[in-house]
Amino acid sequence: MSDLLESVRPAAEVLAAFEAATGFMPVDEGLALYAAAVTAAQRTGLPLLEIGTYCGRSAVLLAAAAREAGTTALTVDHHRGSEEQQPGWEYHDPTLVDPEVGLMDTLPRFRRTLHAAGLEEHVVALVGRSPRIAALWGRPLALVFIDGGHTDEHATGDYEGWAPHLAPDGLLVVHDVFPDPADGGQAPYRVFLRALAEGFEEVSVTGSLRVLRRTAAS
Repeated sequence: MSDLLESVRPAAEVLAAFEAATGFMPVDEGLALYAAAVTAAQRTGLPLLEIGTYCGRSAVLLAAAAREAGTTALTVDHHRGSEEQQPGWEYHDPTLVDPEVGLMDTLPRFRRTLHAAGLEEHVVALVGRSPRIAALWGRPLALVFIDGGHTDEHATGDYEGWAPHLAPDGLLVVHDVFPDPADGGQAPYRVFLRALAEGFEEVSVTGSLRVLRRTAAS
């Protein structure tokens, strides 16, 4: 499967829209995410889902993959920003604060990102807290991309809430996996290790992006 992942690339206009969007994912990791999404969606015909939308940078790739496979991309986010995006923290962007309420609101920027990419009709935005939405969800998924809050509480909640909805042979993608604590927070890495311990099989590694396949044991 890893060879197939490496052979799938987005169209030039999709990659340009991804690079133009506000966000933090490097291009090589984005290419790996897109390839995994296309592969999973074409094999199963099921929806793709990401947790942690922010301004839609990775959603562009999932939407393009969904369009390619004739399915839908779903994005889960409360759009108030994760812990490291709040005022006073490293990744805070004051242009994303709603002046009416004084809180982060990335939803308008996300919608503009999809509109500029021409991909709005291929995405359903689920606005709310990930565990609450997961508890209501009832369909199998081709791919689950975990890229939400980076505390143990949030990363573990995303895994526990959404991994059970993966179809057999579905792909679990975890972002910001740093084995060395000097490189970044450890919550996504602990989720990655838990997935391996619970029977997921590693498919590919690109930077901090890990792609795993759900096996019969998981």
